[in-house]
Amino acid sequence: MLAGESNRPSQRHGRTVAQIIRANVFTRFNAILGGLLAVILALGPARDGLFGIILVANALIGIVQEVLAKRTSDRLTVITAAKILVRRDGLDVELATDAVVRGDLVGLRSGEQVVVDGQVMVSDGLEINESLLTGEAEPQSKPVGSKLRSGSFVTAGSGWVSAEQVGDSSFANSLSAQVRQFVPVESELRAATDRVLRIVTWAIGPIATALLVGQRLGGESWKSAVFGAATGVVQIVPEGFVLLTSMTLAISIIRLGRSGVLVKELAAVEGLARVDTMCFDKTGTLTEGDPVMDDVAVAQDDDPADVFGALFALTTGADNATGLALQAYLGNKTRTDTTGSLVPFSSARKWAALSLENGQPRSWVMGAPDVVLDPKAAQNKEFFAQVAKGTELGRRVLVLASTDSPMPSEGLPGGLAASALITLKEQIRHDARPTLDYFARQGVDVKIISGDSPTTVAAIALAAGLSGLDAEPAVVDARSLADDKMVSDAILPARVVGRTSPEQKQAMVKALQDQGRTVAMTGDGVNDALALKAADLGIAMGAGSEATKAVAQLILVKGNFAALPGVVAEGRRVIANVERVAKLFITKTVYAAALAIATGIARLPFPFLPRQLTLISSLTIGIPGFFLALAPEAPITRPGFMRRVAVFAVPAGLIAAIATFIAYRLALISRATSIIEARTTATLVLGLTGLWIVDVLARPHSKWRTLLIGLVSGLGVISVSVPWSRAFWNLEFPDVEVLIEAGVIAFAAVATIELGWRFGTGSKRHTSAKSSRLRRR
Repeated sequence: MLAGESNRPSQRHGRTVAQIIRANVFTRFNAILGGLLAVILALGPARDGLFGIILVANALIGIVQEVLAKRTSDRLTVITAAKILVRRDGLDVELATDAVVRGDLVGLRSGEQVVVDGQVMVSDGLEINESLLTGEAEPQSKPVGSKLRSGSFVTAGSGWVSAEQVGDSSFANSLSAQVRQFVPVESELRAATDRVLRIVTWAIGPIATALLVGQRLGGESWKSAVFGAATGVVQIVPEGFVLLTSMTLAISIIRLGRSGVLVKELAAVEGLARVDTMCFDKTGTLTEGDPVMDDVAVAQDDDPADVFGALFALTTGADNATGLALQAYLGNKTRTDTTGSLVPFSSARKWAALSLENGQPRSWVMGAPDVVLDPKAAQNKEFFAQVAKGTELGRRVLVLASTDSPMPSEGLPGGLAASALITLKEQIRHDARPTLDYFARQGVDVKIISGDSPTTVAAIALAAGLSGLDAEPAVVDARSLADDKMVSDAILPARVVGRTSPEQKQAMVKALQDQGRTVAMTGDGVNDALALKAADLGIAMGAGSEATKAVAQLILVKGNFAALPGVVAEGRRVIANVERVAKLFITKTVYAAALAIATGIARLPFPFLPRQLTLISSLTIGIPGFFLALAPEAPITRPGFMRRVAVFAVPAGLIAAIATFIAYRLALISRATSIIEARTTATLVLGLTGLWIVDVLARPHSKWRTLLIGLVSGLGVISVSVPWSRAFWNLEFPDVEVLIEAGVIAFAAVATIELGWRFGTGSKRHTSAKSSRLRRR
């Protein structure tokens, strides 16, 4: 096979292992910290470069986590990979999309995506939606000879297309070449992180200069001044924050993957936490995907054999659930052999038609009763009374209507009369009720948006446990919504919307977004693709159409509706944990910068050796941050991530810096205290204050959090009490008077932080979460 003749693109999605390694090793902050490490190793003992081990460990952890996430994603991608029908050497075979070669004849079936560019060779009512390529939502009829472009999808009918442009030369692959490159998706979390890192980057230079000049003016040698400046600047860089954020997201992708959820975009994990409105399609979510036939009631004036023959012809070759259910029902029925010109079903029309070609002209139309027949017509009054009974029971009701008039080129023929009432039962999923109950408890607004009758959908939703359906605006018929203004006014109070077209579903999602909602849309049919694409978070069922899976950010591989609560909880867990960890790291950045500036202005030696800061950071930032990033709790996510981080971290960091600097300065004033003892005093005060900050952020306490606090506190006690450990960290206790002063200062700092938390951040957190739930309900 020649290069370029296969449909396998030359570039694959995501990053390779080599690219992951490069991305985690060759970063701006690794370069900064690597340079500082070289300075410290050149001017001081090797043990002052211990943070270099953390630097290497950070890179290794990032590489391992991302590789594991990549493997999980790749494995799930293989599981959900599309299979398409290909006619090769006279045989029809199912192949993976990248196995198609130039010259193949590719089958096109409803709901499938077009994977090659080429010419239509066979068209059986083929209609193509090119909205993903052109933005034009109206399906286009594609007769024989029409040109198709990859990336569009089949909305109705079927056909065959010759594969003329494949692989990199196809329209979709050439258009999405840039998409294949790894580009981080923008998100509030990533934007906040980048903002912090930009500020730190700009601050490093001035702070290092001030610290260097201040120490030189204070009488320090060039070597000591450079060493002290490097030591101070190292702590300003929140090197572990980005790592723990990426690690937490990567672990979430692995966790979700193991539960059968494919995450296609990293930022989608964050999006899960912010969702406050869930829009479900009924079929495949509240109900099982495949309906079961209930009955076909033939009108008295019609011959059952003719009715069954028309139904059989209308559903022959159908690949949708309704058609397959009818085919199974008609399998042993006596029927008239009926052939004719077929107009296939489409979700936009909501009907299919058959025009007889032999004998007396006659047209048969099957579809939604209120679309095919006039509900206000006197002759249809009794029929629609039967329809109402069926829909009240939650049945899906279709009508087979007939007329002696021929099918027009557009629209329905005149004189249609009901020939049969078709009822199908839909099985409510066993996990529908607990899932809806979960979202109700979490304050997430649930809306059922369906193409079926609003009465039928409301009956099924009520049986599934959806509340709030008794109010008048709760159940809406989308055909009464003539424009976007009416859609916008109706969608917010609505709980169930029926008879929606694909374009209306999309408009409803956008209307909710315009009203400040963060919207997730779940669906499995091709008619859901536009809405999934417009939603903040598109969720496709694994057994759904290729079109929905192509535009969704999440795929429920096993089609497990009950996985959705876990999906939302995982997103909330990630955001809450990242926020907690961010407060730790930004607190460190604030107190490190404040200490560096204060030391420079006071013309004092920097109050720590690098190894001492490594000890403090490990016990108050690194170890607790790692475990807090993986905490299992999932509180409701609120907007204002960066504001909340700053409100906590800036005051806490300044309090820690002020207390540490005062204790250090007082120790230096004492004539009996050496620089080593003064630095020990600073280490003790900052360590105690830092441990209390960890305790505050670990609240509410649980067994594992209490154990975590005890662990790092115990390690701290061992580090300063065991002689060989004290010698390693270069610690020497000052006299009792200085220790008492340090204890009083540390107590004052801890008390201030505690009071600030109790009367500020802590008290507001629970109230805000509670009021947020009440508002959403």
